[in-house]
Amino acid sequence: MRLTNYTDYSLRVLIFLALKKEEELSTIKEISEAYNISKNHLMKIIHQLGQLGYIETIRGRNGGIKLAKKPKEINIGEVVSKTEEDFHIVDCFQEGGYCAISPACKLKHALYEAFLAFLNVLNGYTLEDMIYNKDDLNQLFRSAVDH
Repeated sequence: MRLTNYTDYSLRVLIFLALKKEEELSTIKEISEAYNISKNHLMKIIHQLGQLGYIETIRGRNGGIKLAKKPKEINIGEVVSKTEEDFHIVDCFQEGGYCAISPACKLKHALYEAFLAFLNVLNGYTLEDMIYNKDDLNQLFRSAVDH
């Protein structure tokens, strides 16, 4: 399995926001600099995370973004399922995809089973599990910004 950068960055944004105090706002610029990710790319991600109800966007002069839910309420498998555009591991997973051996092939079933196991493992984790080492993560962000 491989996740798109979009999903990777979505998870990174959520981790960054989860490290903040509950009402503390962050900015796209701050997240962009922390991860060295394009602000334009992050804007699309922030927009979708807001639409999905994971983050809250506060507009205006003192605006910013923050988590809309507690980290323990955000399931990692759910985030991956909602931000990944598709899970077409091989052509035969796609509608209209063709493979000459598809009618007799067992690979599709095995890959689908592996995909379900992948999501099942991710479903066992919350955002809170990803930030259990808050002090270490915050130190790494401080070091990254200082460089």
